[in-house]
Amino acid sequence: NMLRLFHKSKPFKIRSVGENKKYGVAVKDVKELLKKSCKLLQVPSSGAQVCLYDDGTIVTEEFFPTLPDNTELVLLSRGQTWSGVVSDIGQLLNTDRHADSLIEAARELLCNEKSSKQRKILSDLLQNLEDKSEMESREDDQDWFLGVGSRFKTKSAYMKSNCESRIRSYMKEVDEAAKSIEKAKVKAEFLKASKCLTEILKEAKYNGCYFDRTEKTSERLCTQEGWFTCQGSFDEKACPSLHSINPYGSRESRIVFSTWNLDHRIEKRRTIIPALLDALQNHKSSDVNLDYFYQLLFTRENLKLVHIVCHKKEAHNLSCDDKKIFSSNANKSKPKAQVRKRRRT
Repeated sequence: NMLRLFHKSKPFKIRSVGENKKYGVAVKDVKELLKKSCKLLQVPSSGAQVCLYDDGTIVTEEFFPTLPDNTELVLLSRGQTWSGVVSDIGQLLNTDRHADSLIEAARELLCNEKSSKQRKILSDLLQNLEDKSEMESREDDQDWFLGVGSRFKTKSAYMKSNCESRIRSYMKEVDEAAKSIEKAKVKAEFLKASKCLTEILKEAKYNGCYFDRTEKTSERLCTQEGWFTCQGSFDEKACPSLHSINPYGSRESRIVFSTWNLDHRIEKRRTIIPALLDALQNHKSSDVNLDYFYQLLFTRENLKLVHIVCHKKEAHNLSCDDKKIFSSNANKSKPKAQVRKRRRT
């Protein structure tokens, strides 16, 4: 029976990569399928293969008899690959030609979809299709600026200010630590150290460059288009889930990005500030390597941008480097002009 089925012509729907138009062919085996398909779609026969549209499985002579009638197939020329339906989605998203139709279709499907997984897929698809990251000004993308102060005229200016606010809050925590110091001399030295750190931070413009996509590549945490990638938790080299977001793309993404953390690997409250307080118990602020503490508190030397899911609130159990806390030349012989020229890290 299998042999008889093998020799009976079977109908298929064939198309080439990058083309949506399908053609009907009736063939008895893979050899005839390739011959007719290559001629019909004007594809060189040398190295050509046929695969399933759904998942990219290559159609072999052994596999051919098991295929149902009217199975959708894709003709691959030499070197081409097909990842199934995913390839089609990728091609659709890489062009603006079908964007409006896709948005309309996705919205209609989302209204009636009961499956939570499919609702998530449709929601993500809509978010990506409605991305307006290429727009920068308030005038061009007014929806993005809803809830944002009128003084901000561009997305980059707001994102820069957003980063500055986060960094300022770290400095505020340092200042508040002075309230817990009882010894007058220690408190005075701590205030000197705090003032010096503030001056360095002001010169660096509070490192707002980290969120500003118009800054140099070496100074920002995002791509030129505005994409940020999670750097993983404090104890990981990278994010295993590959979390990414473009807060420049939509108002929703901007709001969601506010839940991402600039996390201190060596912890600010548990480790860095206590280490600074301890160093000043028996030393002057001029004996302490404040540049080292500046790097730990406010720069990418110790900060990691992490998705809220990757932000572990447990104790990091990482300590400051004792060899770097004090320096015979720290802050003492360094001219003020040199401190002012200190580059952002």
